[in-house]
Amino acid sequence: MSAPGLLGAAAAILRLGVPMALGVIASVALAQVNTGAPDLNRALREEVVRVPSTGKLFNIELETTLYRPPGEGPFPIVVINHGKMAGDTRFQARYRPTRAARFFLVRGHAVVVPMRAGFSKSSGAYVGGGCNVESNGLAQAEDVKTVLDWLAGQAWADTRQVLLVGQSHGGWTTLAAGTLDLPGVKGLVNFAGGLRQSDCSGWEGALARAAGNYGKDTRRPSLWFYGENDSFFPERLWKAMAEAYAGAGAPVEVVNVGPFGSDSHSFFGARAAEPVWQPKVQAFMGAVGLPVAERYPELASVGLMPVPAATGFAALDDVDKVPHLRPTGREGYKMFLTKSMPRAFVLSANGVWAWADMGDDPLARALANCQRLSASPCQPYAVDDQVVWKAPQ
Repeated sequence: MSAPGLLGAAAAILRLGVPMALGVIASVALAQVNTGAPDLNRALREEVVRVPSTGKLFNIELETTLYRPPGEGPFPIVVINHGKMAGDTRFQARYRPTRAARFFLVRGHAVVVPMRAGFSKSSGAYVGGGCNVESNGLAQAEDVKTVLDWLAGQAWADTRQVLLVGQSHGGWTTLAAGTLDLPGVKGLVNFAGGLRQSDCSGWEGALARAAGNYGKDTRRPSLWFYGENDSFFPERLWKAMAEAYAGAGAPVEVVNVGPFGSDSHSFFGARAAEPVWQPKVQAFMGAVGLPVAERYPELASVGLMPVPAATGFAALDDVDKVPHLRPTGREGYKMFLTKSMPRAFVLSANGVWAWADMGDDPLARALANCQRLSASPCQPYAVDDQVVWKAPQ
């Protein structure tokens, strides 16, 4: 049965008042549908455009998300480069780093988030480069250049003031783009950047050497964030990367965020990380001459649901402690634990549950999905890497 069919069946059962069956069917349905892209965030002027890439063997279009502050601009530009999920890149969802975007929007910057060739709805093919991680990054960086070339023709974009930011594979793309001496780029911010190629012999050494080669051709300042419990890049590796990069002459500041949550690779997307990275990034932006004054402070929280405080009810990964769930719900919670932050898992006393991840305000989206199918109130169980459950009195 398709997800819409399951939702219809669950709604029909709810009307008939069969709570035992509701928990099973609703759980399956929500697990199928709750990862769908939500509506565009009008408060942040979110829109999706297709940026053309011309002058190459094959013309392609890059699916690109824009967020803009109020007014006509021109606005300084922040480009945020996405990571790479496991599996077919065409099945990767459009990246919506909306919480990070808010930080830059408050300071008057427009935020541009391109999906690179072969990812999501961008045309073309993903250029993997086999085990050559250096060429992989440089191929990805060409898509960053394509987007900056397009922005130069947009009246609202001030391409004399550009910051490049990236997470994971996007961080590696950002470092590679630093070698291109792109006009207007003032600095690079790398969150846990790299590309794990564990099937390739000596991949860690290759990654460190590639970082050193990037450093030879980069004179833009960069700010790096890595943690000590990164599941992709162990501490010894990112320290070797930073040493090779700096040793080649590239200016770099490395921030060790220590052990962070269950996996510091998710640092950029976590709410709890914002008090750590945001002051560092603001100071870095000021040092490279980018505006940092808060021009639109209301954009930091407009439309967001407050996140409950952690309660310590149970360990985040203790699936058996989650109340009210039937076996399908416990499998759903296990799936939730694999998702990137920000994320939220909610449930009701009659066994209906839902999760949402990424984008803006996953807690609000999860609660809305859950409440559509539950006769009992839905409430948060876990948000990001914290259990926030409070047993009803």
